[in-house]
Amino acid sequence: MTELPFASEAGRRRTFAIISHPDAGKTTLTENLLFAAGALRLAGQVRARGQSRRTSSDWMKIERERGISVSSSVMTFEYRDCTVNLLDTPGHEDFSEDTYRTLTAADSAVMVLDAAKGIEPQTLKLFEVCRLRDIPILTFINKMDREARDPLEILEEIADKLALDVVPMQWPAGSGSRFCGVQQIAKNKFLPFVKEQDEVLPSLAMDDPDLVKYLPEEERLELAEALELADGSFAEFSKDSYLEGHLTPVYYGSALRKFGVRELLDALVDLAPPPHAASAKKSDADVQQQPGSAEVSGFVFKVQANMDPNHRDRIAFTRLCSGEFKRGMKLKTTFGKSMTISQPLMFFAQERGIADTAYAGDVIGIPNHGVLRVGDSLSQSGKLQFPGLPNFAPELLRRARPKDPMKAKHLRRALESLAEEGVTQLFKPMIGSDMILGAVGQLQIEVTAERIANEYKLDVLFEPCPYSIARWISASDRAALQAFSDRHKMQMAEDVDGDAVFLAKSAWEINYAQEKFPDISFTATKER
Repeated sequence: MTELPFASEAGRRRTFAIISHPDAGKTTLTENLLFAAGALRLAGQVRARGQSRRTSSDWMKIERERGISVSSSVMTFEYRDCTVNLLDTPGHEDFSEDTYRTLTAADSAVMVLDAAKGIEPQTLKLFEVCRLRDIPILTFINKMDREARDPLEILEEIADKLALDVVPMQWPAGSGSRFCGVQQIAKNKFLPFVKEQDEVLPSLAMDDPDLVKYLPEEERLELAEALELADGSFAEFSKDSYLEGHLTPVYYGSALRKFGVRELLDALVDLAPPPHAASAKKSDADVQQQPGSAEVSGFVFKVQANMDPNHRDRIAFTRLCSGEFKRGMKLKTTFGKSMTISQPLMFFAQERGIADTAYAGDVIGIPNHGVLRVGDSLSQSGKLQFPGLPNFAPELLRRARPKDPMKAKHLRRALESLAEEGVTQLFKPMIGSDMILGAVGQLQIEVTAERIANEYKLDVLFEPCPYSIARWISASDRAALQAFSDRHKMQMAEDVDGDAVFLAKSAWEINYAQEKFPDISFTATKER
């Protein structure tokens, strides 16, 4: 397929996600990456008090109140000669589906580790998602201004637990109250850290006489000894190996103090890949859609309702895979729906502006009223189908009812709207008027209740229900599926797409049903 001149625009894109365990400092790092790029005049604080500025990436009311990220957000900004699309993901495991889908839109990732804790459970889970897609990972070891584990110990843990080659691009001098800065190994320069300084100081050559002001003789000798011990313990940096997902370069800093953030941003621009060819089907044939190819195409990886509660808006976050998108262009879904994209959006968390043009690697928002769903493909021809994004069976089921019985219809519409975002599931039993919400964990239930109260002005109660497991069911023989449904009417439900779901009281009941009805397929995932 012929590469067109605007392919160079796709080459300027860097689209990456930030992954971490909760409280590793991901949102603070996000905020200060924006600050370092000049996209913010003042960086916010996750736990801001009084007049302190709140973060830009945490835009929901509940995120600001609790100091946690519960929804992925997108921030687009310019840095050096690149357009950077930063995808901020929730760290909490209850929102892992949102994170998983966001990672499908990323070309690379930054893994944030707490210097005192190293690899934590949620980091490990998110890394495995990156590995499945061979996403290149840069590692940022955060909170060096607090007491930290030995750098060599953390690097060995990364190598052992993640089965990655590890290459330290910097080496820290001390930690906590003794943290003096980092040596930039390839440049043989030292980046000094001074806690009282508002701005990060410029790096100094290792033979600069001023270095002693920031790196006392004792700490300098310790640093030299540590580097000598580390020499030969790690692989040489190979950009090819990094791009293949086999090697991670490691950087150090303190996001809260803005230290090491600009160096990480420079590394992203220099090392992270531009958009790559995307696997798709076209007229049932497998194709590799190149970023510079002529046809505009992309896929919806996230839907967000009520970013502006006053207008009940629905925004489909769409990752562009190829072509030069222009405002007013017509795109088609693979289901035959044609849309004129007259108000495409670019994002800066909850702030947005009209996008006149966009290229492969960019994320645009498409306002719509339920036409686009997570996993939908868009293209000019309507013939391109990118791999679908899965829905996962929930681990927690709760019956939903309004405090005011007269508001039942309003609650149903609110739950349906939120379920179409793909973060929670909504099941409608075939018999009765119950609405059953499916979630990964209790925090999702609490967030849903707060969002319904804030965005829809409804009070909802989530109560225990008789079921604990939901499975999608299907069969090649329609008669067999109907026979099963007729026999289990009390336990049959539909999801928001109208697909059949079997609600069970236990895993034993699922296994028993599978044995008795071998022609029925019970699945814990559903691809759209």
